[in-house]
Amino acid sequence: MSSQQIQVVADVAALATVAAEQIVVGAQAAVAARGSFAIALSGGSTPRAVYRKLAEAPLREQMPWANTYVFWGDDRAVPLDHPDSNYRMAYETLLAHVPLPKEQIQPVLASGEDLDAAAEHYERTIRCYVPGAPPRFDLVLLGMGPDGHTASLFPYSPALSAGDALVVATPVAPLEPYVRRITFTSRLINAASAVLVLIAGADKAGRVVEVLEGPHEPERLPIQLIAPVDGDLYWMLDRPAARELSRNTL
Repeated sequence: MSSQQIQVVADVAALATVAAEQIVVGAQAAVAARGSFAIALSGGSTPRAVYRKLAEAPLREQMPWANTYVFWGDDRAVPLDHPDSNYRMAYETLLAHVPLPKEQIQPVLASGEDLDAAAEHYERTIRCYVPGAPPRFDLVLLGMGPDGHTASLFPYSPALSAGDALVVATPVAPLEPYVRRITFTSRLINAASAVLVLIAGADKAGRVVEVLEGPHEPERLPIQLIAPVDGDLYWMLDRPAARELSRNTL
């Protein structure tokens, strides 16, 4: 059975702490049940704060790093050491500071000319490491852009109707940096055991209401596509982002 939960906390700092703690609890449970924990990371300022929390005591010591496998839900078509790389952000804030085996870190290799081939390669890599058909991540971490996109699933993008594909290359993004990207499709995200959506800031409040209380328009608001088939969907919002939601929603 799938479920949806909405949690509101005071501010970005509290959001980072609660999200990091939930990741640790989920990782421990997955390793206890199946021997490994597969997570797909996100870019963005709020996840950056989460990664820093995971890299600090006491959570750093509580994570089962030896059994953790790290992927990315999307990344930009830039080298891994580029300032716009989601991999680089996660590496600098988290991965460089924890005892995670290098061979268990699987970045998106999106800097080549043939992005379609790169997307197909990443899908094959995921299938090698993550069990299930489609592969079932233990946790997918997401954010939401001001236009209602998530991962690199942008409004009216062909990636929204990618058929059976799990990972696809996108056209040039409609916001900075204006580059192509590689992204999980909603099919892969929705196969996860748990999806954690982090949203912070008053500038997101109007869009949050549209997404959670408005009509279902996933072409315009791609984050509305996120609905795990047999998993849990957690919306974690800070108070400014949630300020326009009705009590019925909360």
